[in-house]
Amino acid sequence: MEHIRTTIILNNPTKQSLLPIEQTTLVDTGTLHLCIPEHVALQLELQELEQREVLLADGKRRRVPYCGLIEVRFKNRRCFVGALVLGNECLLGAIPMEDMDLVVHPARLTVDVNPLSPNIAVSLAK
Repeated sequence: MEHIRTTIILNNPTKQSLLPIEQTTLVDTGTLHLCIPEHVALQLELQELEQREVLLADGKRRRVPYCGLIEVRFKNRRCFVGALVLGNECLLGAIPMEDMDLVVHPARLTVDVNPLSPNIAVSLAK
């Protein structure tokens, strides 16, 4: 099975002197959070907010740093989230994708802005 990857831009909005980082990112709708490797957290000078316990794909549990605040940009969309620090590549989960109103096209192996709302993200607020 092929994986979907896309390019996002990560920025620390609290450190205006730092340049944003462009990252090729694995897209995973089965994951909730943004996950970043330690070197990205260091480059963005992110502050550890707390430790979180995560359940990994192999069934193991592990404590990892939860850092923030991170601005995530994709095309004409952006959101502000925290990130779990783990792994060796960035992983874009469901929370930031929903926040930016992105849709996954499995047959094309792509992610894009919602075609029903191309100019502004739409969210449910019920």
